[in-house]
Amino acid sequence: MVTFLLISFGLTWGTMFVVGFVFGESLVNPLVQLPMAFSPAVAALIVRTWVTREGFGDARLRLRLGQAKRYYLMAWIGPVVILAASVGIAAAFGLLRLDLPAVPELVFGADVPLWSVSLMALAAPIIAMPIFWGEEFGWRGYLQQRTGRGPVVAALITGIVWAAWHFPLVFTDYTGDVDHALTLVTWTPLLMAQAIILAWLLLRSGSIWVPCLAHAGNNMIIGTFSYPLLVQQSGIDRWVVNLLEAAPMIAVCVWLLATGRLHQNSIIDTELGRARAA
Repeated sequence: MVTFLLISFGLTWGTMFVVGFVFGESLVNPLVQLPMAFSPAVAALIVRTWVTREGFGDARLRLRLGQAKRYYLMAWIGPVVILAASVGIAAAFGLLRLDLPAVPELVFGADVPLWSVSLMALAAPIIAMPIFWGEEFGWRGYLQQRTGRGPVVAALITGIVWAAWHFPLVFTDYTGDVDHALTLVTWTPLLMAQAIILAWLLLRSGSIWVPCLAHAGNNMIIGTFSYPLLVQQSGIDRWVVNLLEAAPMIAVCVWLLATGRLHQNSIIDTELGRARAA
């Protein structure tokens, strides 16, 4: 596990330092983000193949589209619900200044119909799933399954590590001109709440691709549209937006924990149990 963490953090933080601070390049550039995003997967591949030589038996690489279709749907639509809830909370507190016709220009730099924006937003997570495998294969597919004495502890520890892995981004142009301390304090519970949800999706679906889809939705839907809606149009500070996004996610986490759903067997375990019983 130590080797995995050293490689994951070393590759990512090293890239941030060299690209962002030595060469002064923007970390908003997707091409710059790509090697950082795949660092956890590279680390997991190296450890599984050459360090522990444990192989990929528990990597949960199968799509399992038939068995896990309900969880794929949750992972796909869930970010839309979280975004809507975040906007709704902002409106309830009188913070929202919404101008929907202006959103396409803010997001795409072009005046396109809102219906096409909606279609592109729903398609983006599906298209981007392989990119987010770079993180999920490492964090959820490897670290989470080797951390803690139960799924809740494993999800929390993985969430803390995952949040720390992101921290240097706060000091780059990736987050823009923000209050660093408040951003760190509010981004951490947001990432940890997301980690618990992603942990549940992996455990229940039995496929790493389900959290990949949810993670893609978080970035491509919540991340893409919360900025123009809540920051640019409404003038809300980024750290407050973190809280607005965290609130519905934390509510989901409370529900998962209170109902014991994070402890339930996965589809794989259920199928194996039925097979043994037969």
